[in-house]
Amino acid sequence: MTFKGYRRSDGKVGIRNHVLVLPTSVCAAQVAADVARGVRGCVAACHAYGCCQVGADARLTFRTLLNTAANPNAGAIVVVGLGCEGLEPLAMIQAIEGLGKPCVGVIIQDEGGTVRAVAHGQAVASALAEQLATHPREEADLAALILGLECGGSDATSGLAANPALGAASDMLIGLGGTCLLSETTESIGAEHVLARRAVNDVVRRRLIEIVHNCEERALRLGEDLRGSQPTPGNLMGGISSLEEKSLGCIHKAGSAPIQGVLDYAEIPPGTGLYVMDTPGQDVESMSGLAAGGAQIMVFTTGRGTPAGNPITPVIKVTANRRTAERMADNIDLDLSGVIEGSLSIGQAGDRIFDEILAVANGQLTKAELLGHTEFSIYRVGPTF
Repeated sequence: MTFKGYRRSDGKVGIRNHVLVLPTSVCAAQVAADVARGVRGCVAACHAYGCCQVGADARLTFRTLLNTAANPNAGAIVVVGLGCEGLEPLAMIQAIEGLGKPCVGVIIQDEGGTVRAVAHGQAVASALAEQLATHPREEADLAALILGLECGGSDATSGLAANPALGAASDMLIGLGGTCLLSETTESIGAEHVLARRAVNDVVRRRLIEIVHNCEERALRLGEDLRGSQPTPGNLMGGISSLEEKSLGCIHKAGSAPIQGVLDYAEIPPGTGLYVMDTPGQDVESMSGLAAGGAQIMVFTTGRGTPAGNPITPVIKVTANRRTAERMADNIDLDLSGVIEGSLSIGQAGDRIFDEILAVANGQLTKAELLGHTEFSIYRVGPTF
């Protein structure tokens, strides 16, 4: 089975052909947003970091931004820096050039201010967009797809219907040679032993248990118990009674395939099949990690509804709650409430998700794309100094 996408120099295939405007720090974010806003085909991945970070956090921010640029949905990159930030713009430009992608830098201090920087940025972004516009879509095997699995605003219908349906679609893609990334370590707590049974070996099994343990320990070191914030008030109102119940519903998104490995946040998988990425339960941070991990497309199940998107990766919103599908029709791509009502089986719902994945891979825009939702935020492991 195939789709038509944009083949990159490294052999990977994008389903979008964006010029990515990438600020290296929060001080360059507004200029990056202004550059992208003025050029058709551009998107900006604006974030709050890139300066006064140390150690693991500084490295994590660099890796997240670099791997976001590496996502095959980005055909060219404009790096925007202030000029004095901790995450050096020149280092990012050189790293992106090493990916084999067209990359141009715009330094605000060198340009003499934000007005000139925006004008220069829009000029180079326009030239890059014109180049990308000449690239035709080519036939590619579905094995080239990496699918991000996300959920948020969950309710009882999520674990009963939407998540199992996504699990069926995930199994279908993996059966065709593709790759799926299960995220949200927080929402594996209490269900990690179930996931661990599916690990391909003891190393993967131990790593799965470890990331969940570390997640709980980070909260305890702050004097907090995650069970005090999970389930969220919205989850409770939606009929989820405990963190364990939420987790057991959450992991259904990953179907039944064996787990090939555990990835750090924003890490690109080394092979195909099902991987678990160590991301937080905060949806936007989790989705940013998935995009940096190479996911060209995401499916986001929701019971109560959520609008969040991503700058470079299309996000398909799925609900099995009829009321949510009707009240948030502007934001929901697929209504699978027939599963709850008895008119649709899990298998049939999975087929519908899979068909939607194919349509979006071939160019159909998601509701989040049409509405301009490009939320982006990077996970932080320590304080800013």
